[in-house]
Amino acid sequence: MEGGIRIFLLRVTLAALGVMSITGCFGGRTVIETAPDEGESVIQPEVSRREAAPVKIDADNFEVGAYFGLLSVEDFETNSTYGARLAYHISEGFFVEGTFGQTDVGETSFEKLSGGAPLLTDDQRTLTYYDLSIGYNLLPGEVFIGRKRAFPSALYVVVGAGNTNFADDDFFTLVLGAGYRMLLTDWLALRVDVRDRLFDSDLLGEDKTTHNFEFNIGLSGFF
Repeated sequence: MEGGIRIFLLRVTLAALGVMSITGCFGGRTVIETAPDEGESVIQPEVSRREAAPVKIDADNFEVGAYFGLLSVEDFETNSTYGARLAYHISEGFFVEGTFGQTDVGETSFEKLSGGAPLLTDDQRTLTYYDLSIGYNLLPGEVFIGRKRAFPSALYVVVGAGNTNFADDDFFTLVLGAGYRMLLTDWLALRVDVRDRLFDSDLLGEDKTTHNFEFNIGLSGFF
């Protein structure tokens, strides 16, 4: 009986010594490890947000401009011309445009060679025209000037109809042409245009369709 009691006391003493040894290793503190919360990030990054101002691009659809150039009236030499235009851009591809212009024609080859009386008076040599056309931007893109400057641009075609007043007469006119537009700023554009103005004329005694080619350059503004 006494032997069993001694063995029991020995076991209790060894267990107590073991607990005291473990407690001493951790400075008398109990360490409890807990797993990090799944919804909480271990590393909290500090990201500074930069405020960026949106690019200011005009969405104006009306275009008003003026131009000058050369107009070759068949049988009446090539002369300077000038005019104005008003356009409305329906979409990024299509636009409608109205044009009004004027020129003073020269003498015909017959007048120069014959040396006789002129065929037209000075007032009759003033040619005016107006037309309404629809255009389509074929190749919108950008043109680069230098390494750091790019300007929006577009190559376009137009077709339309109008009227030509010449030699005290009015002629129905078909207009075919093409042009190039480059935006210098968000509202100012540089334009180069080529037109063929076709109308039937019998001023020289023969009824024929005349081709009257025009080349002009101008500026236009959007609003």
